[in-house]
Amino acid sequence: METVRRLRPSAQAGLLNPLFMDQTLTSLPNIGKSLADKLNQAGIHYPEDLIACGSEDALLRIAEQENSGACINMLYALEGAIQGIRWHSLSKERKEALLHFYRIKSREMPGLPVDT
Repeated sequence: METVRRLRPSAQAGLLNPLFMDQTLTSLPNIGKSLADKLNQAGIHYPEDLIACGSEDALLRIAEQENSGACINMLYALEGAIQGIRWHSLSKERKEALLHFYRIKSREMPGLPVDT
């Protein structure tokens, strides 16, 4: 009998990055067990899924969960994970763009606390 190897959904879509092969979300910078659990609940199970989704959409998915804890620092953490760096090392320009996005969305979504 032939064994069928199941690929991750992102691999099937052609999004598989060899740098993230066989990695878990918690192997990425800034992603601990708690954030990985929130990502899983949001339908993001692998590093490639997070990359395909993007930090902004991933945060919006998390914010829809009850008691999500979504905040600007979580958005920075997600972006840093995608870039493979600690969030403190994000460029000033990228942080400003993320903050702008967050401020707009926090006025629209009750799950995101307003950042002033």
